[in-house]
Amino acid sequence: MVVPLKIERIECIPLCMPLPRTFRGSYYHMTHRCTIITRIYTSGGIVGEVYNGDEFETQAEVVKIILDEIQPRLIGKDAFNIEGCWEEARAPSYNILRDRKLAMCAQACVDSAIWDAVGKALNVPLYKLWGGYRDRLPVICIAGYYEENKTLADFGREMEDIRAAGYAGCKFKVGGRTPKEDAERVRTARSAVGDDFVLCIDANQGWTLREAVEFSRHARDLGIRWFEEPVRWYNDRLDLAAARSQMGIPVAAGQSEISRAGCRDLMMSGSIDVCNFDASWGGGPTEWRRVAALAQAFACEMGHHEEPQIAAHLLSGIPNGTFLETFHPDRDPMFYALVANRSKFDNGYYDVPQGPGFGLELDEATIRKYKVD
Repeated sequence: MVVPLKIERIECIPLCMPLPRTFRGSYYHMTHRCTIITRIYTSGGIVGEVYNGDEFETQAEVVKIILDEIQPRLIGKDAFNIEGCWEEARAPSYNILRDRKLAMCAQACVDSAIWDAVGKALNVPLYKLWGGYRDRLPVICIAGYYEENKTLADFGREMEDIRAAGYAGCKFKVGGRTPKEDAERVRTARSAVGDDFVLCIDANQGWTLREAVEFSRHARDLGIRWFEEPVRWYNDRLDLAAARSQMGIPVAAGQSEISRAGCRDLMMSGSIDVCNFDASWGGGPTEWRRVAALAQAFACEMGHHEEPQIAAHLLSGIPNGTFLETFHPDRDPMFYALVANRSKFDNGYYDVPQGPGFGLELDEATIRKYKVD
C-alpha cells in the first residue's frame, strides 16, 4: 500500500561556495557555485530532498518565491498529483513584471523535490519511473575555460587529465577569441586525446553567425560531436538554423529556454540537432520530460545543461539521451562535496544512483559550512 503523500511544508536551504579561481567563458565568468536544497515534507513521513540550480545574485529571490508564493498553493496537495502540483507551482510565472526565469527556477526546485518524494514512496529510482532505458551514462567534463597565460600546451594537458580521470569526453569552451584562435585551441585538444574522445564545443552565444561559420571552416575536420549555442541571443532561431545548414557540425541549444514552447520552436525551425534543456531552469523534470517527448517526434537528441544529480535520471530514462555533463571539482565543488554517495567515473561512464527517488545522500557538514544565512 502506498503511504499518503499530502504536502505539509517546504524548506529551502540556500548554499554558496566560493570557487578557487575565476572560470571564464566567452562573455561571462563564474566566481561561486551556489544552489538551493529543497525539502518537501509529507504526511506519510517521507521527505523529498534535492538540490537545484546555480543562482548567485538572485538566489534569495528564488527562495522567496518558493516559500511565499508556491508553498501556500501546495499545502495539503497530494504529491502523487504531479501535474496538479506543477500547474499550481507555475502561477508565480504569470506576473508580467517579473523575470520569469526566476519563477521557473523556483518551480523547478519544488517539482524536483516532489518527484524525489514520489520515488521514495514507491521505493524506486526515478530513472526507472521515467522510462528505465539504461542504468549508466557516458559522462563528459565541461572544461577549456579561458585563463590568463594559459598556453596551447596547457589545454592539451588539461584534456589528457580529463581522459585519465575516467571521462568519455569534454565540452570545450569557445567564443571568447577569434574563430581562428579558438580553432587552434580545439585542434590542440583533439590532438592531445585522439579521435575516440568525445569533443563538443560551447560558445555560450559568443559569436555572430559569420564568426561561427568561419570557425567551422577551421575546425570541421576535428570530429566535433556538437556545437552548442554558436550564435548570439538575438535572432537566434534564424541564425541557429543558418549555422546548422552552413557549418557541417551538429548544433545544440535549449538551455536558454525556460519552457517546452521555446524548445518546440527551436525544433520546428530546424535550428538544432540536440536540445539541452535544463530542468533546473525550466520548471523541473516534469517539463523536461515533455521536451524529451517532443524531441523524439523531431528526431532530435536530448542533453541536459549541467546538473548531473538531476540529469542522470532524466537522460537515462529515454532512448534519445546523450551525455551526462559534469565539471572538475574546482568548478563544481558542490557535486563532489555535497553528494556523499556520488558514483565514480568508470571508463567513460557514470552509474545512475540506485536509491529511491534521486538516490542522493547529502552531506550535512557541507550544508552547515556553506549555508547562506
